[in-house]
Amino acid sequence: MHHRAFSTKQGGALLLEAMIAILLFSLGVLSLVGMQAMAVTNVSEAKYRTDASFYANQIIGQIWVNRDNIADYDYAGGAPSAALEPWLDQVTAALPGVADNPPEIEVDGTNVTVTIFWQSPEDAAKDPQPDPHQFTVTTSINCC
Repeated sequence: MHHRAFSTKQGGALLLEAMIAILLFSLGVLSLVGMQAMAVTNVSEAKYRTDASFYANQIIGQIWVNRDNIADYDYAGGAPSAALEPWLDQVTAALPGVADNPPEIEVDGTNVTVTIFWQSPEDAAKDPQPDPHQFTVTTSINCC
């Protein structure tokens, strides 16, 4: 009969252990979901940086090919030259927020500095908005 009294004192212990186990498992799953969301954000940012690098190097290649008309590539916003317009269309289509933060190309003699700005959709939704991300590359375009 004492066996029965002992078992009633232990009633619910297994249920409590199961609830704690479910709680720990749930916290683990939520942590994994959070890590996955952060990984997706980091991959998106890396893609934007890679695209900005590609487009900056692409325009530098075009300037090298057309180095006799290097002054046509000087751009700080406004109406682009005919040589620059297709490139600007590509950059605007590929990177988010470029329409609000246009690229800049500074031509100083034979030195060329290309700066591409972008702002991720997550940053654009923040209030206040943070400064846009940027990629800058400088090169020297020498003749022959």
